[in-house]
Amino acid sequence: MSALVRNLRPAVLGATLVLAAGCTAKNEITEPPLALGDFSLGYNVVVADNSEVVPPSRKATPEQWEAALSAAIDTRLGRYSGDKLYHIGVSVDGYALAVPGVPVLVAPKSALILTLNVWDDAAKRKLTAEPKRLTILESFSSETLIGTGLTKTREQQIENLAFNAAKQIEKFLGENAAQWFGVPQDAALPPATDAAPAAPGAAAATATDVPPPAPENAPPSRPLAPLPGGAPETET
Repeated sequence: MSALVRNLRPAVLGATLVLAAGCTAKNEITEPPLALGDFSLGYNVVVADNSEVVPPSRKATPEQWEAALSAAIDTRLGRYSGDKLYHIGVSVDGYALAVPGVPVLVAPKSALILTLNVWDDAAKRKLTAEPKRLTILESFSSETLIGTGLTKTREQQIENLAFNAAKQIEKFLGENAAQWFGVPQDAALPPATDAAPAAPGAAAATATDVPPPAPENAPPSRPLAPLPGGAPETET
């Protein structure tokens, strides 16, 4: 059993009440944008080819994760219209989509582990000195008490986790806004206290340390100004 599976399983099988902190029941953006200074979303690259399935779990394809996460990130971070482009790279490292269980007693939970990197387009450099590991849990609701394996489809579970993942990514950017996006220190978001902790001892992701180049003739996720010098250079 891999370290990722060992560390995600307690979140999948643990008590439902821990999911209540910082979660909403519906996939709707209700909060205003954060102070992200000159941030504007450039490339939004998600890869899920090497994700692990943490049992018990429904199965999902890499294409389903990539489509859901790309859409959720674009919707949330596309709200910002700063003067500089920043690229987001996400690797799906592992997931569990709740299966039907015994309500309340052993209702499995859905969870997702991601690795995040951020690049400054103008500076042609990666801002995240180390890849950021994020553990995402499903939103708390009455359906979570019963078990979303009984109340939601696989697609609905994926959509909810993608929504929560985009929100955590936004919060992480806010925590680093003073350092990365030219935001005055007193306006920067303080470190979040309700985000799910990174899985202890989990290995850093290897799937994507830099975002792959955009497919030939395919437009990026949203209209972009010409990128000086092209996409971020691949590190060697």
